[in-house]
Amino acid sequence: MKPYWRQGVWSRLGKVLASGSGIEELMEDLGIALAEGGPELCFLGGGNPAHVPAAEAIWQREMAEISRNHFQLRRVLGIYDPPRGNPAFLQAFANFLNRLYGWEIGTDQLAVTPGGQMAFFLLFCLLAGDGQGERGQIVFPVIPEYIGYAAQELGRGIFVGLRPQIEITGTHSFRYRADFAKLEDLEGIVAVCISQPTNPSGNLLSEEELRKLSDFAKRKGALFLIDHAYGKPFPGIVFRESTPLLEEHHVLVFSLSKLGLPGVRTAVVLGPSEVTQALSRMVANLGLANGNLGQAILRPLLESGELVELVTKRICEFYRKRMLAAREWVDEFFPADLPYFFHETDGSMFLWLWLQDLPISSKDFYQRLKRLGVLVVPGEYFFYGLGSESFSWRHQLECVRISYAMDEEQVCKGLNIIGKEIRRVYG
Repeated sequence: MKPYWRQGVWSRLGKVLASGSGIEELMEDLGIALAEGGPELCFLGGGNPAHVPAAEAIWQREMAEISRNHFQLRRVLGIYDPPRGNPAFLQAFANFLNRLYGWEIGTDQLAVTPGGQMAFFLLFCLLAGDGQGERGQIVFPVIPEYIGYAAQELGRGIFVGLRPQIEITGTHSFRYRADFAKLEDLEGIVAVCISQPTNPSGNLLSEEELRKLSDFAKRKGALFLIDHAYGKPFPGIVFRESTPLLEEHHVLVFSLSKLGLPGVRTAVVLGPSEVTQALSRMVANLGLANGNLGQAILRPLLESGELVELVTKRICEFYRKRMLAAREWVDEFFPADLPYFFHETDGSMFLWLWLQDLPISSKDFYQRLKRLGVLVVPGEYFFYGLGSESFSWRHQLECVRISYAMDEEQVCKGLNIIGKEIRRVYG
C-alpha cells in the first residue's frame, strides 16, 4: 500500500488549500512564458506594480539608511517583532491615518499581516472557517472581483458573488453597478467584501454606494471588508475623488505591494480590536511574526509625511499618464466597428476589456494572444460565487484584464497585437 502522502490523501483543509486554482494555474503559465518568451514578449497579464523611478529612489535611500545603522540592521534582520507588528510602526501608522482623515484610531485597532492576500485569507478563516457554510456566508456584491480571493473559499457555498447591472456609458465604455435589490434576499451573512478600486475592472464605488453596503452589513450584524490594495491612502492609484470610509464594523486592509514593494509581503489591517487581536494570534500560530523590512522602510515616510507627496505627486500621476496613453493606443489600434467595451477606469492599473458576443471564450482568446507573444489574463477567473448564474451568464466568458504597468513600448505593442487579433476573431 502506498503511503498517504504518495496518494495525495490530504485532510479536508489540505485538499482545499492544495487543490488547483485559477490564480495558481495562471501564475505557473505566466512564469513559464516569461522564462521562455524572451525579450519580445509583451507581459500585460500580471499584477506586478510598475517600477516608478521616484519610488525606487526612496526605497534605495531607506535600505541604505538601514544598512548604515548597525543597530537598525540588527533590529530589522535579527530580531522578531511582536505578532501584531512593530509597536513604533503601528503607532506611526495610527498617527498617519489620524492626521490624514481626522480619525481617532489606536494601535489596538491595527495588525500587520504578511501581505494583503494573507490578510483576507485569515479573515475568511476567522469568519467562515468551518468550510461548510454553517458559520455564515461572505458576499461579494459586485462580481467580477479579485482573482486571489476565489481560491480562498474553504468550502462550497461560503462565497456569494452577485451579478451586477451593466450600464453602457459610451460608444466603447461601460460600468458595473451594484444590484442592491439582490442583497436584501440574502441571509446568514458574516461579511460583505469589496476592493476599492476594484481589481480587475478599476471600478471605484461612490460614497453613496459604500454607505448602502455599509448599512446593509450593519443591519445583518456583519463586517464590511474593504481591500485598499490600489486605493487611498496608498498607493493611491485613484483617478477621481475618494476617501476611505471607516465605521465600527469596517475592516480596511492596506498593502505595501502596489507602492512598489511587493517583495516585502507586508499589509496592515484596520478594524475592531477584537478582529485585529484575533489576526495577531493567528499570525503567531502560523508564522510567529511578520517580516520586519516593509515596516522599517515605510515608518520614516509615515512619520515625516513624505508618503503623501510620493503617492499624490509621483505614483498616482505615473499611472494616470500611463492609463491615458493606453487608452489613446486603444483608440488607434482597436477596430471601432466591433462591439468592444472598456470599463471606465477609476483606478488600479488595468484595462478591463469586454468583447461582447465574443465567438470564443476568454481562455481561448488568451491562448491565441499568448502564441502571438502577448500575455493577458482571461476574465473567467474573476467570476465566482455566482451559483446557478455561473452557467447562464455569457458575459463572464467575454472579458480580459490588461495591465498597463509595464514599459510603454510593451504596452503599445501589445495593444496593437490585441486589436488585430480582435478583428481576426470576429472575422
